[in-house]
Amino acid sequence: MFTGIIEEIGKVKSIVRQSNSIKLTVSAKKIMSDMHIGDSISTNGICLTVTTFDTDSFTVDVMPATMMMTNFKNLKLNDEVNLERALAASGRLGGHIVSGHIDGIGTIIKKYNDDKAIRMSFSTTPEILELIVKKGSIAIDGISLTVTDVNSTSFSVSIIEHTQGETTLTSKKIGDTVNLENDVIGKYVQKMFAGTRVVTSDNIVD
Repeated sequence: MFTGIIEEIGKVKSIVRQSNSIKLTVSAKKIMSDMHIGDSISTNGICLTVTTFDTDSFTVDVMPATMMMTNFKNLKLNDEVNLERALAASGRLGGHIVSGHIDGIGTIIKKYNDDKAIRMSFSTTPEILELIVKKGSIAIDGISLTVTDVNSTSFSVSIIEHTQGETTLTSKKIGDTVNLENDVIGKYVQKMFAGTRVVTSDNIVD
């Protein structure tokens, strides 16, 4: 589990492409201090498992299902990525509960300055939009952000100065894609109500 509070920006060092998957090596500094094989690292919001590492980089395998659901199919050498280690039991939940299981892709359709903040709007699928609520949480490339507005085709967020400097999001341009993860609480609520049966006098069984 993650919080969506990015610890550092890493850089893609190597991509070994196979038919439907990749072996990815990312250079990093801060998160290497207590790295272990088998650790979960959120990489642009995707929960990936460390297979090997050295003093300044780690390697993960990105499976076909992940390639299909995320924008990693467009990843290139030297691309910057947001990194976060799994939440320690003693840590603070500064963002929101993030699983690292991407629900789909969004596309940047608007970006503009709003005083010290940067406002960004994203288009995405109806399935993702129906779980987004105004003032609710969403993870964008692994970043925990608060939704400022949502409609039937898009949603918006406001990025404060600190987040601008600590993540890759505001370096992206209109037309670029991002990985999206809906709030897990919303997913469970949706599932619960989807399975609710309305009891009437016609279907009561004695």
